[in-house]
Amino acid sequence: MTLYQELARNFEQLIQKGSLKVGDKMPSIRTVSKEYGVSKNTVIQAYLVLESRSCIVSRPQAGFFVCEKADQRLPVPDASMPQNHPANSADDGLIGKVFRNFVNKEITQLSLSVPDERFFPVARLNKCLQQATKTLSSGGTGYDDIQGNLRLRKNIAKWSFTWSGNLGVQDLVSTSGAMHAISLAFMALTRPGTRIAVESPVYFGILQVAKNMGLHVVELPTHPVFGVSPDDLKAVVGKIDICLLVSNFNNPLGSCMPEENKRAVVEILARHGIPLIEDDLYGDVYFGANRPKPCKAFDQEGLVLWCGSVSKTLAPGYRVGWMAPGKYMKDILKLKLFHSVSGTALTQEAIGLFLENDRYERHLRQLRKTLHANSLRFIRTIADHFPEETKVSRPQGGFVLWVELAKGMDTGKLFDPVLSQGISFAPGRMFTLQHQFHHCLRLNYGLPWSEKLEQQLLVLGRLLKG
Repeated sequence: MTLYQELARNFEQLIQKGSLKVGDKMPSIRTVSKEYGVSKNTVIQAYLVLESRSCIVSRPQAGFFVCEKADQRLPVPDASMPQNHPANSADDGLIGKVFRNFVNKEITQLSLSVPDERFFPVARLNKCLQQATKTLSSGGTGYDDIQGNLRLRKNIAKWSFTWSGNLGVQDLVSTSGAMHAISLAFMALTRPGTRIAVESPVYFGILQVAKNMGLHVVELPTHPVFGVSPDDLKAVVGKIDICLLVSNFNNPLGSCMPEENKRAVVEILARHGIPLIEDDLYGDVYFGANRPKPCKAFDQEGLVLWCGSVSKTLAPGYRVGWMAPGKYMKDILKLKLFHSVSGTALTQEAIGLFLENDRYERHLRQLRKTLHANSLRFIRTIADHFPEETKVSRPQGGFVLWVELAKGMDTGKLFDPVLSQGISFAPGRMFTLQHQFHHCLRLNYGLPWSEKLEQQLLVLGRLLKG
């Protein structure tokens, strides 16, 4: 047995014994080289062996992490099969109940879809706010351009190079978060009765806005890994007027459409002149080597309204978002003028300043590293302590896990008993307007990992077992 094979065997035994657990970061190549008295090349070869055996996984600029072996993994949830029958159940206030205590620090907030505030660079953002009062001519007290803060739009346009966006300052409009952008798009493109296709499940806020505006929602079959299939979209393209997709790390599934599928979807919609509202809120929080492109990267006709925000990556309370509305720019600007005149100049300028150098990328690198490790720890704990028939998603970005339990369970009815233990989660039926997902739930892994958090997951698993 060669030296690197022996080293790989030693680490594999540590993993099998639980000394190194799923989600743990492996010692650095330099550290192993020094401690074992071997060359760095020997360590690299050993780690490659472990990676080939699915014991560890490499993450760019983050290192190696212990991962689940294929034969130990829980199955992935089933692809959804919505029937699109009119929902006949009355609103029982479940969404309001879930978010009634979302600022309560005494509750473990597994129900949210945003990283914990401790992950945000608050001190650096405060400095940007102070600087913004000096760089803005009115100190931030006056109205800004209707299209949005110039510095913010300039730096978002520059940032779009990460996905070959080639956007210019005049292509962008600032908004008060991504949901504001989506709402403006709805107002510009729809009227009561407009037929809109969405993923299933999908973020409940999108469904509620569509429902309140009188839109007819068509829920599309959605795979937990690959998202919406072009073939499934093609099957309904004659029955819809617009489409909305969260193509990168869908909330709540965590699915990410392959690049070829995004291209195909854009082409299908373009042939029929159907606009696509794209919520790319999570695209920057990827665990792979490169940022996945949004559908907007393949838009040749200006039919894709690309929406984004820093609400999930940098500063939720700043309410800074944007959209690239393509051919609908005039309609969006008119609506924005009527509804809000302009955004909050001070926070937009501050975010624009933060984006001017590599501070944002440095912050994102650390955030991605932390969230990826957390996702593995959550999956490991779920495998150890949730009911036997549990299935769990494998997101390659974002902040949430989709958990599928045995048919017949109702996570909505379990919410109150779980909340009484100081734990909040999001029941699955919040993410659909159809009679489905009652046996599912969404969990937020964007929390600092700790012994207390692990214990809370154990409590949740015990309650789910009944």
